[in-house]
Amino acid sequence: MKRRQFIGAAGLGLAATAIAKPAIAQSSPEVKWRLTSSFPKSLDTIFGASEVFSKAVAEATDGKFQIQTFAAGEIVPGLQAADAVQNGTVEMAHTASYYYVGKDPTFALFTAQPFGLNARMQSAWMEFGGAQQLANDFFKKYNFIAFPAGNTGTQMGGWFRKEINSVADLSGLKFRIAGFAGQIFTKLGTIPQQVAGGDIYPSLEKGTIDAAEWVGPYDDEKLGFYKVAKYYYYPGWWEGGAMLHNFINLDKWNALPKNYQAIVKAASAQAHTWMLAKYDAGNPQALKRLIAGGAQLRPFPLPVMEASYKAATETYAEVSAKNADFKKVYDSMVAFRGDEYLWWQVAELGFDAFMVRMRSHG
Repeated sequence: MKRRQFIGAAGLGLAATAIAKPAIAQSSPEVKWRLTSSFPKSLDTIFGASEVFSKAVAEATDGKFQIQTFAAGEIVPGLQAADAVQNGTVEMAHTASYYYVGKDPTFALFTAQPFGLNARMQSAWMEFGGAQQLANDFFKKYNFIAFPAGNTGTQMGGWFRKEINSVADLSGLKFRIAGFAGQIFTKLGTIPQQVAGGDIYPSLEKGTIDAAEWVGPYDDEKLGFYKVAKYYYYPGWWEGGAMLHNFINLDKWNALPKNYQAIVKAASAQAHTWMLAKYDAGNPQALKRLIAGGAQLRPFPLPVMEASYKAATETYAEVSAKNADFKKVYDSMVAFRGDEYLWWQVAELGFDAFMVRMRSHG
């Protein structure tokens, strides 16, 4: 190679290097966000998922993208997390969309639907059934985008001061219950109360409410509900698989480099898997301890379940007739649910039912 050609080639190489380094730097800027959770720090699984998420983002970016997590009440109350994201007070929140049914009942469907989907079905519907697109088309109206970031699995039916032996026993009951299910309980004569997680125990203790549902044994034990209401009912038919989301301010999301967006999605998925696995691992031993401590485990009587199902179906029809967004999402869920249970009754439930029988036989 002639000297002039060599110098020219070397010069091009140096120029390419000079261009590449700033480009890499620009794609990995220093970013600091705040995340407000709807949950107290004492709930190390449901709050812990936000910490798992933030840690994963930091590790994947060599610490350049830092997301500081705040428990409910440290920036805004737990039930105002979505508002804080919408108005830009914080960049994101870890919350349950059904807390915001007061804005629109459609919010409820992306967390859990009464007599809807279990945890795996909910994830499948979001990922492959079109629900992720439906969710973000809807959330765009509120200036945020959302990604699944946790699931509790099927929840318990809650803690009651008195036994529930019939539908009549629900009449006049002041029941802490979140989201769309409250409307259904109203049809059964119950008075729903929306109370943030950290305020449930004192409300039960003071008698402000007569019963409360939260999540399941692992969290319920930590919150001490068994000390003030001994009857523990199952199943929580309104939350067959309650999904949590990361809500992200849309302007802040659009300003992120593409690689950071990909990391946020991946870290959300990691938190999603982590939360469900931790609940599945922790609930059995917690349930044993609660029963040993005096909790009285009870199934909801079949007439109560059947009346609840009827009330739910009526409520879905009423809301769908008035709300096009709700109807679109609900219809999608119902169609997906039909096919899912076709499969589950063949394999999953058949296997589980057999294994439960074998366990009872020792």
